[in-house]
Amino acid sequence: MRAPYACEPETARGRLFPEEESAFRSCFQRDRDRIIHSSAFRRLKHKTQVFVEHEGDFYRTRLTHSIEVAQVARTISNALGLNVDLTEAVALAHDLGHTPFGHTGEDALDALMRPFGGFDHNAQTLRIVTRLERHYAEFDGLNLTWDTLEGIAKHNGPVVTARGNTEGVPYALAEYDAVHDLELHTHASAEAQVAALSDDIAYNNHDLHDGLRAGLFSESDIAELPIVGPAYDEVDRLYPGLDPYRRRHEALRRVFGAMVSDLIDTSRALLEGGEFPNAQAIRECGRPVIAFSGGLWAELRQIRAFLFENMYRAPRVMEQRARVTKVVEDLFPRFMADPSLLPARWQDEIAGLRDESALARLVADYVAGMTDRFALQLHAEMTGTDILMDGH
Repeated sequence: MRAPYACEPETARGRLFPEEESAFRSCFQRDRDRIIHSSAFRRLKHKTQVFVEHEGDFYRTRLTHSIEVAQVARTISNALGLNVDLTEAVALAHDLGHTPFGHTGEDALDALMRPFGGFDHNAQTLRIVTRLERHYAEFDGLNLTWDTLEGIAKHNGPVVTARGNTEGVPYALAEYDAVHDLELHTHASAEAQVAALSDDIAYNNHDLHDGLRAGLFSESDIAELPIVGPAYDEVDRLYPGLDPYRRRHEALRRVFGAMVSDLIDTSRALLEGGEFPNAQAIRECGRPVIAFSGGLWAELRQIRAFLFENMYRAPRVMEQRARVTKVVEDLFPRFMADPSLLPARWQDEIAGLRDESALARLVADYVAGMTDRFALQLHAEMTGTDILMDGH
């Protein structure tokens, strides 16, 4: 039985384009399924998490990361009596707007788009599910429910301080909010908040695992980290002499479990300590209701600081960042200078563009939608260089 503050399909706020309800699936199940079957979701298979896609089959991609986030989110949502299907839909969609080469590609594209309003991957996700996916006869996008769209738009918290004030809001969010009010001044549902912190849990855990596998740091380097060190100590006490790979897995799954348990316990106390007769009360309460404890949050900051220094800014990773940044910096101006280089199916839309800003957003849509592999191949064809081999 779900809690009174859970989002219910029966009280969902509907879709921008009304549709007949399914006889077999709730509206949130349909949202989840449409996300899974989208082209953007499939492309996540070849979009980087930290390592460029070609570097190895064992490292996380945006697709495997999104699946892991959804699994964590389902567990937490179920434990808190929330709507698991809505939570999963938001979790699966949260990275659809990422560029090739992860945050490196996003930083490069944002810099190029700065004269035209910038680029934000979260806003791009909304643009994808409301406009760029074009498979249905009666509408562009996936026509997701309001509840899922607001979770995508503001799972990290309110976007603006007052209703109607969209100053400084990424273009895609402001554009859609003008036709379908997502209440950007309020918090998202508890389900969306679960999806957001499940993202933190997943990447903190798997980046430790991928960093170890890549040799960027060792078990001895992380022995003093909070949560991590005690997890290794417990494994060594229970299983002395365990082989290194099993030892690593046993320790990191304990790290995973510690984060999940803390989030459930802290959030349950926040929810039970408040007056939340329905889901809207969660949105309007003025504070998050899904949170880590203060102690664990401080420990996670230490882990993040370690990962930032030893993984995200490691010399090997920074070298690759510089190279793939050049890919985006080369491709974007080429398409701006000669839009005929874009695929044929984009040409009709190009003909109807009003100004340079509209063209820039179209080019950004195309570049952002590329996988690592496609961006590298296209760059090699256009420039005659293999940037990962040549370093130019």
